[in-house]
Order: sequence, then C-alpha cells, then structure tokens
Amino acid sequence: MNAIQGKRVAVLVEKFYEDLELWYPVYRLREAGCNVKLVGPKAGETYASKHGYPAKADVAASDVKASDFDAIIIPGGYSPDHMRRHKSMIDLVTHAAQQGKVLAAICHGPWMLCSAKCLKGRKVTGFFAIRDDVENAGGVWEDAAVVRDGNLVTSRTPDDLPAFMQGILAALSETKSASD
Repeated sequence: MNAIQGKRVAVLVEKFYEDLELWYPVYRLREAGCNVKLVGPKAGETYASKHGYPAKADVAASDVKASDFDAIIIPGGYSPDHMRRHKSMIDLVTHAAQQGKVLAAICHGPWMLCSAKCLKGRKVTGFFAIRDDVENAGGVWEDAAVVRDGNLVTSRTPDDLPAFMQGILAALSETKSASD
C-alpha cells in the first residue's frame, strides 16, 4: 500500500473555480487511492467553473469537521472570494490549520488562508495579484512554482500544477491518517 492510499482529502468548491486547479488534484489524488470529497457551502449544490464546467458538492462545509480529513485543497479562480463569504468554509480551513492538517492552495486560493488567519510568518505563494493580501495577512511571499512550509503547500497558476501536486503528495505521505 502506498503512503497516501486511503487518506481523506477535501477539495473546496464554489462558483467560478479554475477548472484545472480543481479537477487535476481531484483525479490525481483519486488515482493515488485517496478518498476525495468536494466540499462546498451546500451539499448537492452544483457550482460552475470560470468556463462553465459543473462540480457538485458532495458535502456541505457545515456538515464536516477538519478532523474528518488529512488535507484540504483550495483551488483558485474567483471561487476563493466566494468561499470566504461562508463562515463554515473559513472555519473548516481555520480548524485544519490549527490541527496541522495539510493545507494546499493555488492561484487565488491563499485568499482563504488570509481569511482563516493562518499565514503569519509562513512562506507562501499564489497568483501575483494577491501578494499584497498575503503579506498583509502576515505571509512571507516567495515567487516559485511551489512553496512548502511544513503542512502548507502553495502554488501560483495552472502551469504549476505538477509541482503543486508533488508538494501535496509529499506532505500527505508524511501525515498520520485522519482515520487512525
């Protein structure tokens, strides 16, 4: 059995997500044997991507706990701006950070990390336009394909997805499973 088989991963979803930044991690992690759930503001709700591709939330953020998962992935696009309008979505990320869960965010995804107040002193990257937000939240900005600071994995754009996934897979392989 590989080191991440059976790990439980939440991929957050809201409208206007970047297609590749949601689906690439979902399918890569499922291929690796992870149990992946799409977590949105409402269970069963369908959220359209920036390009109109639908993603249906398996569960609502208010119906799960950070302890249910080994990792939480936050795709970019404009969805993080919509995610952070829901207290249950922010609370899930905040509690995951407090519990040391793997937190991975790409593109505009670090906006959720800003709202969850978990960036102080942490090395992070993202889409260049959110640099001020990240630094104002206490993050230490780095311009790299992937930046890993312990349990925190961040990347800039869809072009960085291979490095992003390598960072996520490495971080997940080092964690104890939520089911243990």
